[in-house]
Amino acid sequence: MQILKERIQKYGKNLGHGILKVDSFINHQVDPVLMDSCGREFAARFASINATKILTAEISGIAPALMTGLYMNLPVVYARKTKPITMPDEVYLTLAPSHTKGRMVELIVSPEYLAGGERVLIIDDFLASGATIAGLVRLAEAAGARVIGIGTLIEKIFEGGRELLTPLGIPIESLVCITTMDDGKIEFLK
Repeated sequence: MQILKERIQKYGKNLGHGILKVDSFINHQVDPVLMDSCGREFAARFASINATKILTAEISGIAPALMTGLYMNLPVVYARKTKPITMPDEVYLTLAPSHTKGRMVELIVSPEYLAGGERVLIIDDFLASGATIAGLVRLAEAAGARVIGIGTLIEKIFEGGRELLTPLGIPIESLVCITTMDDGKIEFLK
């Protein structure tokens, strides 16, 4: 997706160790026009899978998931990283490593919002190692839901996440694919 690629080229920062800082348009400050375009693109790519719900992780996945939900007319649920007092005692919970936090984080979903028989589309900001998305898959499976597609804004191909998720046998769509971030560069799949 050209608009996203251009934003990464202009404003993205390679911080080394595979970390791409996109805080000025995705992760801290969000560009709603860009997220609108991304949501529209995801909706087009996943139009035929008949999803009933979109699942993402707090916080960076919320904006693209919400815009995708708008265009697909679907509710969006996000896995929280801390359990609020308003959530029931029994929850779906899994752990996933966070590349940017440098530690394990909890992913928590209330059974009120993720149920058996649902057809879940996962939308997130990055596909890197695949660990966070695999955690979201575990949450959906714990609820008895079926994951039927995965969409990410940015895929870092060199981290191998697609290989982890490919055995699921479902469509995996990334709007931009980065092949390497060596020597301070950001190189995209042609």
